[in-house]
Amino acid sequence: MTEQVGGMSGLKSIEIEKTSFRTQMVGSLCAQDEGQSHKLVGWVHRRRDLGSMVFLDIRDRSGLLQVSVGLEWAEEKSVQLAHKLGAEDVVSVEGCVSLRPHDMKNVDMATGEIEIKAVRLERLAKAETPAIPVYHSSQDELPSEELRLQHRVLDLRREELQSNLYLRHRLALECRNYMDALGFIEIETPILTKPTPEGARDYLVPSRIHKGEFYALPQSPQIYKQLCMSAGFDRYFQIARCFRDEDLRADRQPEFTQIDIEASFVAPEDIMKWVEGLMVALSRHFPDVKTQAPFDVITFADAMERFGSDRPDLRYSLEIEDWTSILGDCGFNILMSAVGEGGRIRGLLIKDGSRLSRKQLDQLQQEVKEGGSKGFLWVKSTEKGGSGPLSAYMEDHSYAAMGMEPGDLALVAAGSDTITSVALSILRASVVRKLEIRKEKSHAWLWVIDFPIFGVQSNGDFVANHHPFVMPIERDAALMEENPGLVRGMAYDLVYNGVEFGSGSIRNHDPDVQRTIFRVLGLSDQEIDSKFGFLLKSLASGTPPHGGIAMGVDRIVAEFVNATSLRDVIAFPKTTAARGLLEGCPITLQDKDLSELGLLRSSEISKSQKME
Repeated sequence: MTEQVGGMSGLKSIEIEKTSFRTQMVGSLCAQDEGQSHKLVGWVHRRRDLGSMVFLDIRDRSGLLQVSVGLEWAEEKSVQLAHKLGAEDVVSVEGCVSLRPHDMKNVDMATGEIEIKAVRLERLAKAETPAIPVYHSSQDELPSEELRLQHRVLDLRREELQSNLYLRHRLALECRNYMDALGFIEIETPILTKPTPEGARDYLVPSRIHKGEFYALPQSPQIYKQLCMSAGFDRYFQIARCFRDEDLRADRQPEFTQIDIEASFVAPEDIMKWVEGLMVALSRHFPDVKTQAPFDVITFADAMERFGSDRPDLRYSLEIEDWTSILGDCGFNILMSAVGEGGRIRGLLIKDGSRLSRKQLDQLQQEVKEGGSKGFLWVKSTEKGGSGPLSAYMEDHSYAAMGMEPGDLALVAAGSDTITSVALSILRASVVRKLEIRKEKSHAWLWVIDFPIFGVQSNGDFVANHHPFVMPIERDAALMEENPGLVRGMAYDLVYNGVEFGSGSIRNHDPDVQRTIFRVLGLSDQEIDSKFGFLLKSLASGTPPHGGIAMGVDRIVAEFVNATSLRDVIAFPKTTAARGLLEGCPITLQDKDLSELGLLRSSEISKSQKME
């Protein structure tokens, strides 16, 4: 027999089976339960001691409920205990549901119309004085994040985090049901695997049995899911744990979870259709997220031209414009030099942007430089002409040609497209935020397609834009040898409100094409066989055309609940310094532990060498 539970913010009711400890969860009770006797358990959230009577707010994951303990109806020892209870003590309560007097109802509490008149009260566990308070309202001012991470168990009792993790659970369950209905099967792939270059640094695990040899934790199950296609499973998925040893920030963790999908005999539109259906299904669990398929589609080249980013936020209509023909010969040396070197003059026209102060423009300048660009120029249009660094070089007709009216602001960047795109993408995002520009839509779903397979490093070497397993677009394949930088791949990214949710592609099922890509990336045939020989051999065994996608669970949940950090949707996250403050990791190992793994510190190596 089960009972319905509600009360957690934004959550649908769930069912909890009765146990010997309780008949209900506290947040499930309501005025219709008046007169019923129940046995409840939970944490003491707050105690109000009035002498002859004690009021307790009892909390479990379903919500809060007031419990009154008075001599008129409660056992004497229960009243005595109620006077002694402290915050976060775990208690058992037996009593009857009663309506509160009208003037004592709490409209801010889901159970504010009722209380439990406790007949019997028992303390199941005593708590030390909490190092941090356990808040129930999202309006409360929280302690510092570092302190909360040190005492994560207490922080996880907070309603907001419990709600986030419950919704994460619903997302995973919905995903499994959705994929199963499409004929996908969940296959677990290895955690201890072989180091392979996938764009980030591997976490390495030393082997005790094979001293001097190492496993790697997977950056993704990419190769294994392709092997599943070679093996004939046809449709695979996994909610997979992945690991990347890279610098962290608010939207990155060293270990993360992704929805990993791969299918045989598919084209990009097949994967995109399934993912759109999955996003529609997932968003039903998040009341503030609206999802309607099909999603918009834009090419990588178009995205970079119009927005300077391969994950543009299309809630705003602000687009980059090409002003080379207007400003190319204005007499400003910086602009003229950029054009003379083959670059362009591009910019953003901000309607009513003159509201930005000089201080705010200086802040924007700093943001752009920190983002890796040299900076930008600006000009404001006024009734009497203009103001700003560019105004002395602007003719009256130039303002009109750029579409400027009094009160408008133009932000201008010059140089190669790679330089101007970086600057203008940063400016677009910052200006939208600073000026609180009106959104054209609240939920902007987008597919970005046709990515170049290769990027170019400053030294001229090619690197994989996504990963090296992307199938070239057929009409570009002939350029692989003579001009790899122009080869586009059958790749697609899913973007929501300017945040990349996932990245996917059709893969190489032809081992010869795959080997050619490895060669472009600078690998010798010996290196290819050493690192990827098992993959190439599997592809050569008769592998069907296949493709897939991987989407970040942490990022999806964080965006759907409007969290400021991924740490708010992960039970036990790491800091930006990759430390676990609760458990105190990583740690320094003792010499005997390192020796057992075949690892020695430099000092020990020196001692060993001296002894020899």
